[in-house]
Amino acid sequence: MAYKLICSDIDGTLLNIDRELSKSTIAQVQRVSPIPFILISSRMPAAMRHLQRDLNNEATPLIAYNGGLVIADNQIIHSTFIAPTMIQNVANQCKENSIHLSLYFNDEWYVPSMDFWAKREENNTKVSPSVKSTEEVIDTWTQEEKGAHKIMCMGDENEIDVLYNYLEKNHSDEVHLYRSKPTYIEISHKAISKKTAIEMLLKHSFNTINTEEIIAFGDNFNDIEMLEAVGMGVAVANAQTQVLEIANMVTDTNKNDGVAKALKELI
Repeated sequence: MAYKLICSDIDGTLLNIDRELSKSTIAQVQRVSPIPFILISSRMPAAMRHLQRDLNNEATPLIAYNGGLVIADNQIIHSTFIAPTMIQNVANQCKENSIHLSLYFNDEWYVPSMDFWAKREENNTKVSPSVKSTEEVIDTWTQEEKGAHKIMCMGDENEIDVLYNYLEKNHSDEVHLYRSKPTYIEISHKAISKKTAIEMLLKHSFNTINTEEIIAFGDNFNDIEMLEAVGMGVAVANAQTQVLEIANMVTDTNKNDGVAKALKELI
C-alpha cells in the first residue's frame, strides 16, 4: 500500500519519556515527507505548534481537542464546543470538592488559579494559562457565543471517580468523558472524535485520499475509533489492552521510538 497521509496522537504515542520528540522520530517524519504528518490530540493548538516546528511541518493541518477543532492553512475548518450551560453544570459539581477545572477554547486556556494542576499541565504542554474565575469565563463566553472545546478536570482520584460517575449518569448524551489518567477527566462535545475530524480534513484538504491510504498511531481509548477507521492502525506497545487488540500493527513503546520504527518499516 502506498500510504498518502499519516496521523499521530501525541502524549503516550509520539513523545518520549521526557515528553519531547526524539531525534529518531524527527528524522523519520522528515524522511517520509512529503507525506503529510498530522498531529491529532486532545491538546490545544498552542501545545502542538512547537512540535510542528520541531518536525518542520508547520504548514500541515492539525487536529486539536480530539477533533473539536480542525485547522488547515491557518484557518479553522471545523469547530464544535461545549455550551456554557454544560460548563456550568460541571463547574457546579466541582464546587463541592477540590477538583481543578481548566477551560479551553482554541488557544485560550483559563484556570481559576495557578495551583499544582495548572503548573503540572503548563510543564507538560509548554503553554501558560490565563488566570480567570470560572464564572467570569462562562459569562464572557456566553456573551461571545462561544464555549469550551475541552474541559479538563484534575484532582484526587476518588473525587474524580465521583465526578465521572455523575457526568456519565446525567450527561453522557451531551459529552464524551475520557480518563487519560486516574486523576484526570477530559470532557469534549459528544458529536466529535478523531475519526470524524480526519473525515472532515479529507473533504477539505485531501479529497483525493481515502481512509485506506492513511496510517494512524495511538495508545489510548480515544484513539480506538481512529485506528479502526484507517488502512493501517498502529498501536504503540504501551497502549491500553483494548487498543492493542484492535490495531493492525503493534510497534515499540513511545519511550523507545515506536512511531519512528513503524514508519521505517511501513514506508
